[in-house]
Amino acid sequence: MNYPYQIQTFEAYKAQYQKSIENPQDFWRQIAEHFTWQRKWDTVLEWNFKEPKVEWFKGALVNITENCLDRHLDTKANEAAIIWEPNDPKEAHRIITYKELHFRVQQFANVLLNNGVKKGDRVCIYMGMVPELAIATLACARIGAIHSVIFGGFSAQAIADRIQDADARFVVTCDGACRGAKEIALKSVIDEALQSENNVKHVFVLERTKTPVKMQNNRDLWWADEIKKVEQMGNPVVPPVAMGAEDILFILYTSGSTGKPKGVVHTTAGYMVWANYTFVNVFQYQPGQIHFCTADIGWITGHSYIIYGPLSAGATTVMFEGIPTWPDAGRFWDIIHKYKVDIFYTAPTAIRSLMSFGLEPMDSKDLSSLKVLGTVGEPINEEAWHWYDEHIGNKNCPIVDTWWQTETGGAMISNLAGVTPSKPSYATLPLPGIQPCLIDENGKEIHGNGVSGNLCIKYPWPGIIRSTYNDHERCRQTYFSTYEHLYFTGDGCLRDADGMYRITGRVDDVLNVSGHRIGTAEVENAINMHPSVIESAVVGYPHEIKGQGIFAYIILDQEFDNQSSLIQEILKTVSTVIGPIAKPDQLLFVPGLPKTRSGKIMRRILRKIAEGDTNNLGDTSTLLDPSLVDILIEKKKLH
Repeated sequence: MNYPYQIQTFEAYKAQYQKSIENPQDFWRQIAEHFTWQRKWDTVLEWNFKEPKVEWFKGALVNITENCLDRHLDTKANEAAIIWEPNDPKEAHRIITYKELHFRVQQFANVLLNNGVKKGDRVCIYMGMVPELAIATLACARIGAIHSVIFGGFSAQAIADRIQDADARFVVTCDGACRGAKEIALKSVIDEALQSENNVKHVFVLERTKTPVKMQNNRDLWWADEIKKVEQMGNPVVPPVAMGAEDILFILYTSGSTGKPKGVVHTTAGYMVWANYTFVNVFQYQPGQIHFCTADIGWITGHSYIIYGPLSAGATTVMFEGIPTWPDAGRFWDIIHKYKVDIFYTAPTAIRSLMSFGLEPMDSKDLSSLKVLGTVGEPINEEAWHWYDEHIGNKNCPIVDTWWQTETGGAMISNLAGVTPSKPSYATLPLPGIQPCLIDENGKEIHGNGVSGNLCIKYPWPGIIRSTYNDHERCRQTYFSTYEHLYFTGDGCLRDADGMYRITGRVDDVLNVSGHRIGTAEVENAINMHPSVIESAVVGYPHEIKGQGIFAYIILDQEFDNQSSLIQEILKTVSTVIGPIAKPDQLLFVPGLPKTRSGKIMRRILRKIAEGDTNNLGDTSTLLDPSLVDILIEKKKLH
């Protein structure tokens, strides 16, 4: 499969970028011609950012699985679509060809149809990183059901919130999941989540770990039993359902600045085009290469760069069930060596963690197959960038530092591997179709280079968020109301003297911990559920492994002699309500919080204290009780 829209020189990038800005509709019409459509579009784009309303390829009918599977069968039927590496290196890996994946997706699509799943129904998927997770996702898309994949580390309460918000009628899970030395009892977590009010009709359970489970009559169904029924029916063909271009493909929940998680909505046609276009161009994918993205499919990175981007491009994508440090810190390098991986895409957190183990885990691992390295989830610091370049890429592999979000569907600002310039710790240049701008605190655009401000986007791209599920006003408020006619990313950004972009971190109340976005309000809500907590405030601070750690200031209802036991109880509460990923790294018990006279917590001051930067607190005269700041500084020193 050739990619006529793949940019291969810096001159071509500049020309394509210019065209995408001057005549975006014609630019995207030409890109879209390279996909399989059941009906072509009437208009390429209709939009306004006021409502907001964005419609790409309006009037078109398309199915993303036809573009990920069916159209490759003539040329790639027997080529590997998915290589699955299990958690335990002693267990056999699996190679699933495009022909087999096409067959298995139809099989599970039949299971869904046999059990009443219809176009537009929401299906929550809570599974370990097994091939059946990709199969279930694609099967939903095949029949027009809306999938909502939930990360396997979330708690029962967090899952219940998501199931209820989506009004999901169906859940797909496993008995358990393997993650390093741990076994996670996924089905029992789902059982707990479903104790609260919901409309779930069926839970499909894949056997993975042989963890004992309770099966509820008429509700719970074994995956294997349902597949047998399909086989007895003769494995009927399931044609790809015609989806309107703006029909919802999936909902993916992300943390917001309020306690309630928000369901980011991505629709079919635009997301498909954007995931494919960015995959082919950012990574400079060549037919036959092996692409290894280490993300979990519970996050947007897994959606776009394990499933939809690679498969729509006819690529071979590696799915890994385990963690990078088990059974030892050489696991990623083993996988690269074993499958002769060409493209390796991971998070700066993982790189910093692996750096701490030194070079020994790389002994006897042949990494010479690597051609492109990538990072995702947060800005990569220079030290980690140079280590990655020298020891993993042998100074021979371009590193693509991709900036994007759940809401953007795919990479937005990134160098194109080996084609456009790279610069350590910089995302560098916008992709074609992306019009970034920097805005000051007064809402005015900051022109020129060597400047910094809040990062906004002026014009829609095909992968842009369409709504937040069942709450369009929240979408408008969060992304489109801060600055008129602009999409506000929530990130601060620097544009250097050469026009290169460097993301400087969140400017709203959302933390970026190990590449996962976690709302401060969500963590505060969880902490406040502990009966001894009166109030809390959570901020981020620099963390040498995670990038950003979580620092919690907590007001208690009384003095406690045994604070260590109390800390464990609070951490357990956060784990129960959200999941272990949201546990604060540091807790400080304080007599009060710095607030303005109107009652607003001054997080800027709390951040500075957490960072130890107490010489630059700024103006504290507007505080209700300025003397409290000195008390907090002293407590932090003794902490």
